[in-house]
Amino acid sequence: MNLLLDTHTILWALTDDDARLSRRAREAILSPSNQKFVCLASAWELAIKVSNGKLYFEGGVDNFMHQVDNSNFLTLPIERSHIARIESLPYHHRDPFDRLLVAAALCEGLAIVTADEHIPAYGVPCVW
Repeated sequence: MNLLLDTHTILWALTDDDARLSRRAREAILSPSNQKFVCLASAWELAIKVSNGKLYFEGGVDNFMHQVDNSNFLTLPIERSHIARIESLPYHHRDPFDRLLVAAALCEGLAIVTADEHIPAYGVPCVW
């Protein structure tokens, strides 16, 4: 299965806070048969939250990307098709980062690993 990790999911996985992950999410992330993607939108979201003091991540976004690069996660760039898909999404969720993740997942045929209860309303496959 091809998976896109929501920002909170990748943070919990990278910071050994995986006790916050559901059993199903943890197994999906650890399974070597699944490809796991981290969208650059998550790095962008992290950078904003670190800069405004809402989040602390040791070493900031540079360390985050370094950890992603040195893990079994693949980086998913933000594509024009992802941005265009946002236009047709209903407003189940107002968070611009989550809307971009949903659009990317729909365009790329990925399931999202997320605890966010709003995401399944978009019809995107979710793992939790």
